[in-house]
Amino acid sequence: TGQRVVKGQELLEIFSPELVAAQEEYLTALDYQKRLKGSTADVGAQSFELLADAVAGAKNLVSAAAQRLRYWDITAAQIDELARTRAVKRRMTIYSPQEGIVVHKAVFDGAHIKPGEHLYRIGDLSTVWVYADIYEFELPWIRAGQQAAVDLAYLPGKTFAGNVNYVYPFLDAKTRTVKVRMSFPNPDLDLKPEMYANVEITSTVAHDALVVPDQAVIRSGERNVVLVALGDGRFQPRDVRLGVETDGVVQALDGLREGERIVVSGQFLIDSESNLKAALQDMTTAAEAMGRGGHTDHQSASARRGQTPAEHPDKSAHAEH
Repeated sequence: TGQRVVKGQELLEIFSPELVAAQEEYLTALDYQKRLKGSTADVGAQSFELLADAVAGAKNLVSAAAQRLRYWDITAAQIDELARTRAVKRRMTIYSPQEGIVVHKAVFDGAHIKPGEHLYRIGDLSTVWVYADIYEFELPWIRAGQQAAVDLAYLPGKTFAGNVNYVYPFLDAKTRTVKVRMSFPNPDLDLKPEMYANVEITSTVAHDALVVPDQAVIRSGERNVVLVALGDGRFQPRDVRLGVETDGVVQALDGLREGERIVVSGQFLIDSESNLKAALQDMTTAAEAMGRGGHTDHQSASARRGQTPAEHPDKSAHAEH
């Protein structure tokens, strides 16, 4: 397991009575076909048509016997050698059908095997599949054919390029993700099965969009606000509707116009000062409303507690004011 093999390399020798019988059946069919071909010159015109049908049937028998040997993974070269030497082999050699890595080996010297049992699994790791879990909100921007990149923790600085070749049509109920399969060339076998990797899929959301720096957005949980600079030290809070975020910027779908100047640093201080001024203004307004709403006795009492006599014309006039 783990050994690299090439196409046509010997893997094992196998003995089976059925395999021996299949070889003998093939040689018998060859002999029958040969005898029929040799008999065509010794028959009359009336029997020639019937003999031709028999020769065609014998040819079909040879083809069927050869196909049965192929089902045993006997190569065409081995079948030709059997027809040439006419020697039935008790042990037949099984060769690797492709180049790759032995990822599973379930046969050993002297072991008994059953029909249909897997003896070897050989994986071609020159191209590998990488699976990634994509969240629901990312699905609108995932399509087959998109470019993808992978980097590994044990190879910092090296990036592998591939593409998305399949998006699974169902959702994982527990993780709320969809599995995406990507294909990556792997000539140096750096990408190994069962590894974890960081995957980045390139997706074009829009070719022309209005974007603002992500740090310029004040997120309260209920609304997203951007402070627009109006000039002369004045700022206006503007509710915005956000789109996709990427590379430190966020798409502004509504609330802003291209060319407007916005605050990207210290906006929380401005927002806090604005809230404080609004609170003080509310307190002042409330105090004035309370004064107009029935507290004149309190105000006149406060005026009478002053040190100035009421008959002094200037002071009384000031008190009334």
